[in-house]
Amino acid sequence: MFTPTTPYRSQNWHLTKPAARGRHGIVVSQSREAAEAGTAILEQGGNAADAAVAACFALAAVEPWNSGLGGIGFAVVLKAGETRAQVVDFGPVAPRRADPADYPLTGAMKKDLFTWPEVVGDRNIHGPLSFVTPSSVAGYAKLKEAFGSALPLADLLAPAIALAKRGLPADWYTTLKVASSASVLRLYEESARIYLPGGLPPVPPYQGSPGFMVLGELPATLERLAEAGLDDFYRGDIARRIAADIASAGGVVDAQDLADCKAEIREAPSIAWRGSHLIHTAGGLTAAPTLERVIAGMADAPADGSGPSADWFAQLSRVMRQAYRERLDGLGAATAAKEPGDTCTTHLTVVDRDGNLVTVTTTLLSSMGSRVVLPSTGVLMNNGMMWFDPRPGSANAIAPGARPLCNMCPVVVTPKDGGWPRLAAGSSGGRRILASVYQTLAWQLDFGMEAEANAHQPRIDVSGPDSTSADPRLPFETLAALEAAGPTALAEHAVLPINFACPNFIRVDENGAEGSSDAASPWSAAVAARR
Repeated sequence: MFTPTTPYRSQNWHLTKPAARGRHGIVVSQSREAAEAGTAILEQGGNAADAAVAACFALAAVEPWNSGLGGIGFAVVLKAGETRAQVVDFGPVAPRRADPADYPLTGAMKKDLFTWPEVVGDRNIHGPLSFVTPSSVAGYAKLKEAFGSALPLADLLAPAIALAKRGLPADWYTTLKVASSASVLRLYEESARIYLPGGLPPVPPYQGSPGFMVLGELPATLERLAEAGLDDFYRGDIARRIAADIASAGGVVDAQDLADCKAEIREAPSIAWRGSHLIHTAGGLTAAPTLERVIAGMADAPADGSGPSADWFAQLSRVMRQAYRERLDGLGAATAAKEPGDTCTTHLTVVDRDGNLVTVTTTLLSSMGSRVVLPSTGVLMNNGMMWFDPRPGSANAIAPGARPLCNMCPVVVTPKDGGWPRLAAGSSGGRRILASVYQTLAWQLDFGMEAEANAHQPRIDVSGPDSTSADPRLPFETLAALEAAGPTALAEHAVLPINFACPNFIRVDENGAEGSSDAASPWSAAVAARR
C-alpha cells in the first residue's frame, strides 16, 4: 500500500555550487551581483574594506528583503599584517523616544522570530513603531573611513547606483520573497506600490528573461549619497526626508536620533579554539558569548581527518541546547519560537590581494524588516524593536537608547602563533546563525575540509534549548545518535522553508584564497577578482 513520504521533501535534486579561488581577492555574498560589485572595486585597486562597502550598498538594490540603508549590523576586520581584529559596531539602538507604553500586550503569546508576548497590532513587528535607528550607513562610512583606501566614495557607490537604476530582478526567487511578506507589505502604501504591482507579487514571464523593478526613490538616494557624502543620511537633506516620512507615518525615530547615530570601533574579543586558533568576534550583545560557550563544550569532542562522527554530532546537539538554555535564561522567560517567522539578514566576506579580511553581517531583522518603505528616499526600514521583550522590566526590555540581544556572529580566525591560514566567516538566519558558524569553523579547523566540501556538508541546527533539527542527508548512524541525545526532527535544507542558516567563508594563506557560499541559497556566490 502506498504511503506518502515523511517528511515531505520539496527538492528532488543534488545541489552543488563552486568555490572561488584566486590571488587577487575574493568576495562572497548571498547575492552574486553584490559579490561582483565588490570584486569590481578590488580590480580598480580598492582594498577589502572598500569592496565590502560597495557590496553592502549593492545589496540594498538586489537583496532588499535582507539588508539595506534602513538596517543595522556588525563587521570584523583583520588587517593583513596584524594578529588582532577590530569590530565596527553599528548594532541596533532603540530611539530616544522609545516608550514601552506604545507596545500594549494582548495577553497572548506571539510565535514569530521570538516567542514574546503579543503586542496590539503587532506594532513591534511591522509599521513605524517597529523601527530602531538605522545605523547601516554609519557602519559602512566608518568601515570606509577607518580601513578603506583612497578610492573615492563615488566609485564605491557606482555599482549600487547602476543596479538600483536597473532595478531588482523580478525572477522566481523575488516572487517567493515578496509573496512571503505580501500580507503585510500591502498595508503600507509605498511598499505595496513597489513590491505588489497590481496588488500581487511580481511573477516572472513563463518564457524569456525576467524584468526589473525599480525600488522607489532608492536610486536617487544612492546618487545623493555619492555626491554629498554618507553623512547626508544623518545630518543632511536625506536625513530631513527620512525624519519627515517617519513622523508622517507615526514613528518616533527622529532627526536627533539620526544626528546622534554613530558606529564605534573597538578591539574584537577573541575565543581560544582547542589551543591552536583564536576566533575574533563582534562580542557584546551578539551571539559571540554563546559561541564561546559552545566552543568550550566541544573542546574534548573527537576531531580527526575522518570527518565529524555520529558521536561528534550528538555532543554538539547536547552542548548547543545547553548553551541556548543559558543564553535565554538571561532573558527571563524568553524561549525560542517553535514556529519561527521568516528571517532575513545577509552576510558577506571579503579578502583582498594583500590578505586584509573583512566579514560583515547586516540585517533588517525580519524579511523585509518593518515592511515600510519611506516614500521620499526609498529606504526600507528595519523592525529592530522586535529584538526587545515588550514586557516592562524584563532583562531585554524596551527603553530609550537601549541595545537588545541579537544573533549576528561575524568572525575572523587566526592561528595562535599568528601565521597562516586565516579565515573569515559568518552567516544569516536569525537564531540558526550560531550553529552554522560553529560547524563551518569546525569543518575547517578540526576536520580540514576543503571549501566546496565545507559548503555541501549536511548540518544540524539548534536554535533553542528544546530540540535539534537534522538534515536528512546525514548518515543513518548520525541521525540515530542525535535521536538518542535528545528530541530531534528532520528538516530539509531547501530554498524555502528556510530550515538552516546560510553561511559563507574565505580561507587565505600565502598562496592565495578560496571562498564558498551556501549551496541552497539560489543567488549566493563566491567571486574572485581577475586582476
